[in-house]
Amino acid sequence: QVQLVESGGGSVQIGGSLRLSCVASGSIYNVNTMGWYRQTPGKQREFVATITGTGYINYADSVKGRFTISRDNAKNTVYLQMNGLKPEDTAVYYCNAGILTTTRWLDEVDYWGQGTQVTVSS
Repeated sequence: QVQLVESGGGSVQIGGSLRLSCVASGSIYNVNTMGWYRQTPGKQREFVATITGTGYINYADSVKGRFTISRDNAKNTVYLQMNGLKPEDTAVYYCNAGILTTTRWLDEVDYWGQGTQVTVSS
């Protein structure tokens, strides 16, 4: 059993900053790529950023230069530092991870957290 738990969301003014965290726990053999996605009700969930186990990073064009993704492999944790927030960043942010479990170590499975709300006031 694996769980992803996000934290750090909240309400900020335009131009403000937030730092999101996501911790993976449970019967984990290895955590591969981790990432952040966001979703507004009625819209598709969209890619924000990913980071591989070796540190290779991809960002959505909409957040380049403002957001920074990082991870702590020893803690099975991924972070998203968000600066210069805009109203269009308002969404529920979801953590994602590709995980090999101790019970199915040869079969990578994508796991999702429950999400954390980010609201940027205009």
